[in-house]
Amino acid sequence: MSLPAKPLSGLKILELARILAGPWAGQILADLGAEVTKVERPGTGDDTRHWGPPFIGEDAAYFHAANRGKTSVAIDITTPDGQAAVRDLVAQSDVLIENFKVGGLAAYGLDYDRLKAVNPRLIYVSITGFGQDGPYAARAGYDYILQGMSGLMDITGEPDGPPQKFGVAVVDLFTGVYASTAILAAVRQRDATGEGCHIDLALFDVATSMLANQAMNYLASGVSPTRMGNAHPNIAPYQVFAVKDGHVIIAVGNDQQFRRLCDVLEADYIAQHEGFLTNAGRVAARHQLEAELTPFLANRTRADLLEALEAAGVPAGPTNTIEDVFNDTQIVHRGMKIEVGGVPGVASPIVIDGVRMVADKASPKRGT
Repeated sequence: MSLPAKPLSGLKILELARILAGPWAGQILADLGAEVTKVERPGTGDDTRHWGPPFIGEDAAYFHAANRGKTSVAIDITTPDGQAAVRDLVAQSDVLIENFKVGGLAAYGLDYDRLKAVNPRLIYVSITGFGQDGPYAARAGYDYILQGMSGLMDITGEPDGPPQKFGVAVVDLFTGVYASTAILAAVRQRDATGEGCHIDLALFDVATSMLANQAMNYLASGVSPTRMGNAHPNIAPYQVFAVKDGHVIIAVGNDQQFRRLCDVLEADYIAQHEGFLTNAGRVAARHQLEAELTPFLANRTRADLLEALEAAGVPAGPTNTIEDVFNDTQIVHRGMKIEVGGVPGVASPIVIDGVRMVADKASPKRGT
C-alpha cells in the first residue's frame, strides 16, 4: 500500500543558499514533500561539508544536519553557462532561496527583478544579516554576531559572568523556520493572485523578534533586562536547583503549584511565608526564596525528587546530556532518532495525521 502524497509534493524549491539558515528552511520543506534542488559551487560545495570532525562519509555531520532530502547540482554561477543553467531551473521552480549579500546575485543577472521576468510566479526568498535596506544592509551576517547585537547574549548567562551565546546557531535556525512559514504564506498568496513575490528576511530582525517577553519587559518598563542565569524574569521559582546527585529544573507557574512544591519538600513555613504567597512576591524576593528552598533540595536525589514532583503535579525535569536525550524513552517512542539512506539524523518535529514528515533520502553528495 503506497503512502499518501506529502503536503508539499509537487512544490519545486531552488536553493542557492549555504551554511544553515537557508538550508534549514529547505530541509523543512523537503521533509514536507517539496522537491529541493541545491545549487553548490563546483568542487567545494556548501561550506558546511567541511565543518568537521565528525564526518559521515566524506561530508561533515554538520552538513547532514540541514540538507536531508535534497538533490545537489554543481553550477558555477560566475560563468554565462552557469547563469543560464540557473535561469533554466528558475523557469521550472516555485521558490528560490538565496543568502548572498545584498545585491550579490545581481552581478550574475540572478536578482529578483531579472528572474521574475523569467518566471513571474517565482517566490524569491532573500536571507541576509540585516535585510535589503538600512544602514547595515551591506554587512555580512553571522549568527554569533547577531546573537550579540540583538541583546540575546546580554540576557543569557550568569549575572556575574560574560554574555553567553546559545549552544546552537539559534538565530539561523529561527530564520529558517520563519523563512519556511513565509514561503508557505507566499504560496497561498500566489494561489490567489497568480504572481510571485520577494521575501526579505534579516537575521537581525529575527533575533530581535526572538526577545519575546524580554522585549516586552523592556518596552513596558523602560528597564533593560539583564542576565539571570537559569532564573526567569517573570516567574519564581522557575530555575535549576542542585540536588544530591545532579540538578533539576523546577518550573512553578502559579501559586497552587508553589504550595504543592512546598508540600513535597515538607516546607510548610515557606508556603505560608507572607512574602511568598503570590508570584509577584516571590519574584521580588527571589534570592531569599532560593536560599530558603536550597537546603530542602540538596539532600534529595534527582530521581526521587522528580518522581515526587510529577505525582504532585509540579512541573519539573532533568538537565539531560545529548546522550541522555537520545536514550530518553519518550524520544525513542516518538522516533526522533532516524536513519535515512544510511545516515543518522534527527526527525522533523512535524507529524500530520500520525505520519512524521521526514524526507525519504539522505543529504546529497556533491553534484548528485
